[in-house]
Amino acid sequence: MDLSCTEEEEEFRARLRRWLGEVLPKLPDRPAADDWPGRRAYDTAWQRMLYDAGYAGLHWPVDAGGRGATPTQHLIFLEETERAGAPYVGANFVGLLHAGPTIAAEGDAAQRARWLPPILRGEEIWCQGFSEPDAGSDLAALRTRAVRDGADYLVTGSKIWTSHAQVADWCELLVRTDPSAARHRGISWLAMPMDAPGVTVRPLRTLAGSAEFAEVFLDEVRIPAAYRVGAENDGWRVTMVTLSFERGTAFVGEVVACRRVLAALARTARDNGRWDDPELRRRLGRLSAWFTALWRLTQWNVSQAQHGGGGVPGAGASVFKLSFSQARQELYEAAAEVLGGYALDADREWVAGRLTSLSYTIAAGTSQIQRNILAERVLGLPKGR
Repeated sequence: MDLSCTEEEEEFRARLRRWLGEVLPKLPDRPAADDWPGRRAYDTAWQRMLYDAGYAGLHWPVDAGGRGATPTQHLIFLEETERAGAPYVGANFVGLLHAGPTIAAEGDAAQRARWLPPILRGEEIWCQGFSEPDAGSDLAALRTRAVRDGADYLVTGSKIWTSHAQVADWCELLVRTDPSAARHRGISWLAMPMDAPGVTVRPLRTLAGSAEFAEVFLDEVRIPAAYRVGAENDGWRVTMVTLSFERGTAFVGEVVACRRVLAALARTARDNGRWDDPELRRRLGRLSAWFTALWRLTQWNVSQAQHGGGGVPGAGASVFKLSFSQARQELYEAAAEVLGGYALDADREWVAGRLTSLSYTIAAGTSQIQRNILAERVLGLPKGR
C-alpha cells in the first residue's frame, strides 16, 4: 500500500486549508459543555457549512450522497480540520460516523433517500440505542422487545449510555424480535423517531461533570416495520457493520487530536521544569511512537475498507479500538504528571480529558470484547461459549 500523497491529493489539501482559513475566524464562540440546545445548533450549523462547501460525507459513497473521496483525502480532511482547530463532529457523531454509513451499506433505496441527506445537511441528529442496563457490551444479552402489530412494532424496554439522546431526532435501536431464538439471532436493527409517544429520556451526569449520556425508557413505542434496516431477525449481522464503522473509523479524528495534545504536553513540560525528568521524557516519547503507529494503522484500516472490504472496516477495527483506548488513557495520565498538583484543578486544561479517557475502554465495546473478537476472528481460537 502506497501511503504517499499524489499531486491531486496535495491540491485537495491546499484547497481545504484555504477554505478553513477563510471560515474558521468567522465562527461564533462554542457553547458551554452543558448547553445541549446550543451545542446542537452549533454542531449542525458547522455540518451545514461543510455540506455547502462540498466537504460533508467526504468518505461516503457517491450514490449515498457523499463525495466518494479517496482514503487518503479522507485522512487529509481529518488532519487539516484538527490542525486548524475546526469544530469536532460533536452531536452529529452517531449519524455521520456509524448510523449513516450503516444505512448506506444495508438500507434500501427508500431508507437511504429518507435518512442520509438530512444527516449530511446537519438537519437531523442520531443517537445509539445499543447498550442496556443488564447487557452492556454483551449486546447479544439485550432484552428490549419488539412485538409485531400489523405494519408496526411495539417496542418495550430500556437503553443506557445513549450519547446525545436529549437532542437526537432518531435512534439506531437494537431490539429482540424473536425471544425464542439463540442469543445472536432474533435481533433486529430499527430506526426509532425520538419524539414517538412512549419514549422517555433521562440525562446521566458523568464523572467529568457532563450530561452527555442518557437513559432511554421505551413503553410500547410504535415503530413502523418499514424503519427496520435489514431483514427481521438479521439485526446481529447489521449490528456488526455498525460496530465495524464505530470501532474502525469513528475515532480516527481523535488520533490527530491526541497527537496535538501530546505536543502541547511537551511544550508545557519544558515551560514548567517537568522536562528535566528523564522518565517523563521517555514516557512522552513512547506515546509519540504509539500514536504514530496508530495513525499508520488507521491509514491501513481505511484503505483496506475502501479497497477490499466494501467500505466496511474488518477485524483491524478492533485492533485499533483496543490500542487507541489504552493509548488515550496513558496520554492523560502523562498529562496529570506534567500538571503535578494542578491535576486536581477541574478548571485546568486536560483534567476533564483525563476523567473522560476512563470511559474509552468501555465505549464502543469494552476492551474485553475487543480481545474476544481478536482471539476468535484473527487468531482463530475457539469461542468461550
